[in-house]
Formats: sequence, C-alpha cells, structure tokens
Amino acid sequence: MSARARRRPARLLGTLVLALGALLAVAGVATWFGVGASLGQEEIHVSDDAPAFAGQLVDTPWEAWSQAEAIRGHAMAESDGRTYAELDQDDAARPMVQTASFLRASLMTSVIAFGVSLLVVGVGVGFLLAGSALRSLAASSTGPDARRDTSDETRPVAVPA
Repeated sequence: MSARARRRPARLLGTLVLALGALLAVAGVATWFGVGASLGQEEIHVSDDAPAFAGQLVDTPWEAWSQAEAIRGHAMAESDGRTYAELDQDDAARPMVQTASFLRASLMTSVIAFGVSLLVVGVGVGFLLAGSALRSLAASSTGPDARRDTSDETRPVAVPA
C-alpha cells in the first residue's frame, strides 16, 4: 500500500470531522437564537427590583436568571421566607409560591438550554479544529515536498557471498 493510499482515510476522517463540527456549531448557534426568540415572544420583562437588567425584555440567559431571582425574592417575601414545601396546606400564600416556583423552574430551564447550546457550539469548534488538523497532517505528508516513502517498493537486497 502506498503512502498516499494510507493517507486517504485520515483525509476522509478529517473531512467528516470538519463537517460534523460545522453542523454542531451551526446547530448550537441556531438553538441559542431560537431559545432567545422564544423567550422574547413571551414578552417577560425583568422586574424593577431584580438584581440586574431591570426593565429589560427577557431574551438572554442572564436576564432569565435575574428574573428568576426576582421571582424568588417576591415569593420569599410573601411567604415569610418559607419555601413551598414548608408551607401548610391551608396557607393563603401557598398558590402564589407554587406559581412562583413553576415560573422560576421554567426560566432556569431556559438558562440550561442556553448553556447546552453554548456547549454544542464549543464542541463544534473543537471538531472543526480537529478536522482541520487531520486534513492538514494528511495533506502535508502527500504533498510535493513530502519525504518519499519507499517501504512498499522493491529494493535490492544484498546477499552475502
């Protein structure tokens, strides 16, 4: 098998890894913007007493986190610092704290979705770099300046007399 034939699988693998990296990077970016657009359609604005981003439309993970913290603060204030699990069945604040808990969970789920999409972009970029390196290595060993590999060619063998 010639050196060129041995390099073909590395070049093909590099191409496949590049394609997968591009797909992952594009999917991650699309997911980031999709989650942001979906949150924006809900027209949630960060509470004025939130730790950050007061009054802004919730369409980024930072704004979602800030609004979730504001909701937590409101629920704790209404329930005298008690969580839903700590409230009695007949406590008047229980339905409000339950709703607040569900809203916080939804906002935190979107924060996780943003994080996963960012992870997918990072993995895609890593695959792009790895695929590019594989193709580069395969190309450098088959180019015109590559060292000639004679391992498969017939060579005369000296036979002692």
